[in-house]
Amino acid sequence: MAGAGRGWRGALGQRAVSVFVSVGSMMPFDRLVRAMDEWAAAHPEVPVLIQIGRGAYEPRHARFVRLMPVSDYRAAVDGARLFVAHAGMGSIISAIEAGKPLLMLARSQALGEHNTEHQRATAASIGARPGLHVAADADDLKARASALLADSGAPPAPISPHADKSFTDRIRAFIEAP
Repeated sequence: MAGAGRGWRGALGQRAVSVFVSVGSMMPFDRLVRAMDEWAAAHPEVPVLIQIGRGAYEPRHARFVRLMPVSDYRAAVDGARLFVAHAGMGSIISAIEAGKPLLMLARSQALGEHNTEHQRATAASIGARPGLHVAADADDLKARASALLADSGAPPAPISPHADKSFTDRIRAFIEAP
């Protein structure tokens, strides 16, 4: 059932994506991919696309692509009802910009998924924001994915694409100080 080696549109045909999962472009995250593939097996009626990057695990129940152009990535986020990803800032910003609920599973240094625990810290500090949800582990991820799809998941609060003028003024004053 999985669609390797084809562009995401080719892998999905005309089926809309309800759940788009991304590990990002820098590091593999097989724990996230495996959990969402297991979720897809339990929910065959829900179209799932997983961007797996350089990971070793290839989904058997969800469509997948290793990497995709930025324009296709944005289109996948825009078209999904739920965006599931690692707790990287690029994913968080993409979800907020698209107004899509984001379900995050942070990479773990202890499990060899990253070289620091900064994703756990990011998730802890941002996870209380409306529309941004943090799973504690793979089982919690699967349960939250079902719950968020059942209630349509509230979108995250929008953010401005520009910094507040008072903030940039303070930075400018610091830089220009003698």
